[in-house]
Amino acid sequence: MEVKIGVRNAGRELNLETSETAEQIGATVAKAIADGGVLELVDSKGRHVFVPTEALAYVETGPTEVRKVGFGTPPLSGA
Repeated sequence: MEVKIGVRNAGRELNLETSETAEQIGATVAKAIADGGVLELVDSKGRHVFVPTEALAYVETGPTEVRKVGFGTPPLSGA
């Protein structure tokens, strides 16, 4: 799962890949906001990301993006 975190007063968003589901991430974000503490997420490589909840602008989840390799469409066969 791809996660994008917007941070207030920061020009770039934080991007990470995690094995958690959108529901698990949503529950983690909701709990962190309710507690008024720090959002902690762990990426697929085991790295921890900590963001104070008062600095959160948004958290977006989406499917893992498949990177395409190549330079265009394949040639037509039998031409």
